[in-house]
Amino acid sequence: MSTGQRREFSKKQKQLRADTAERLEAIVESAERAAEGVIDDAETQARRYLAQARAEADRLSEGKLSELSDLVETLIGQAASLRQEAERLQATLEIAKSRIDGEEDHLVPEPPQQDQQPEEPQVPRLRAVGEEGEPALAPPEPNRGDAAGARLLATQLAVSGSSREEIEERLRNRFEVEDTTAILDAILGPEE
Repeated sequence: MSTGQRREFSKKQKQLRADTAERLEAIVESAERAAEGVIDDAETQARRYLAQARAEADRLSEGKLSELSDLVETLIGQAASLRQEAERLQATLEIAKSRIDGEEDHLVPEPPQQDQQPEEPQVPRLRAVGEEGEPALAPPEPNRGDAAGARLLATQLAVSGSSREEIEERLRNRFEVEDTTAILDAILGPEE
């Protein structure tokens, strides 16, 4: 190879290197632009996804808050109802206690009435008993307070763990209840 050919070959190599460098630079720039576009697209999609996720979370939390609000309102209503029932039970307890202690009926306050009180189930009738277990000559009118007192006593005894027989005996002795089955079935459930 001659010197002229070497110079020419060297120029071609330099030219080829310069062309290759320019092409590589263009490819790198193009790749960088493409990467920036991909990154921008990814960020846009991420923002869109995040916005959708936030909207969905807001929608779900609104639904949950609405459900919780409804539950709270229901609980408040039930609490008020329980409070009224407790007040009625307290008044009934006071009436029963005063009657058990022998106070006069006209001194005992009447229990508060509920606006729409459900009809109470039939309770056993009480009868007066004379001395030594014989029926009195003129039985007095049945008194709902006595029946309420009998139910209250039976409930208290059941809660304290008394047996069905013990409760029945106490009701017969204290309130002179002829048939305790209805009261005991209402409190303890039917006897098997």
